[in-house]
Amino acid sequence: MKTSYWLAAACLVAALPAHAGFKPIEVQDQELSQLRGRYVMPGRIISFGIVMSSTWRNASGDLVGATTSMQIQQATVKPEFYVSTITQTGNGTTPTQGSGNVVGGAGLGTTQGITQSVRAAGDGNSAYNDISINVTEGSQAPALVPGQGQALLAGQTISGSNGAGSVSVSAVNGGIQMAILANNNQGSTLQQVAQGGLLQNTRLLGNSNMVSNLTQLNVVLNNNGPSAGALDCNLNTLKGLRNLGY
Repeated sequence: MKTSYWLAAACLVAALPAHAGFKPIEVQDQELSQLRGRYVMPGRIISFGIVMSSTWRNASGDLVGATTSMQIQQATVKPEFYVSTITQTGNGTTPTQGSGNVVGGAGLGTTQGITQSVRAAGDGNSAYNDISINVTEGSQAPALVPGQGQALLAGQTISGSNGAGSVSVSAVNGGIQMAILANNNQGSTLQQVAQGGLLQNTRLLGNSNMVSNLTQLNVVLNNNGPSAGALDCNLNTLKGLRNLGY
């Protein structure tokens, strides 16, 4: 271990009370790589919400889909997703039977992190996958907005259908799953947030379809955190190492 590492650890020990029982250890690079960009001061997040929507519009203009939302604050007793299904009737003729064929893709359901996929075997299609994170600061959590639609319970499925196809929203794997199966073999789409991952997967087998999968994460951070002096007590000690060339 380099001398500079030991010197930095010694300064940290000196800044702690004698009864703290702190024993300096070296943190490996592999461990640090799992921490970078993932730390938030305790109590800093005062509100968290998620909004998801999936829609499918076929060549005749029929539209099927669903939206779901959830908001959590400190006073939230039981987080709940609220689901609304979407159905609209177009004025075009019934689409011809899709004849495309998409092979493979079984591994998309077992990936970790964020997975976005669009596979098309038809013509004139449009598919859109989007994830956005909205982080703001405030002195207090925003007012809770009453849930729109039907509350989704664990193990429950909420569904709807029309000429475009059928949509189902389920509470599975500790998360939420939105699936659309289009009529006339036009294809399917799946959007899922569960087990620390996000999946947006679309298969297009017919022609002239418009598909959209959207997920937005909303985070509000408390801007009335601890004083600067409380946070910088040990950092000021370490700054003295600069004069020594460290």
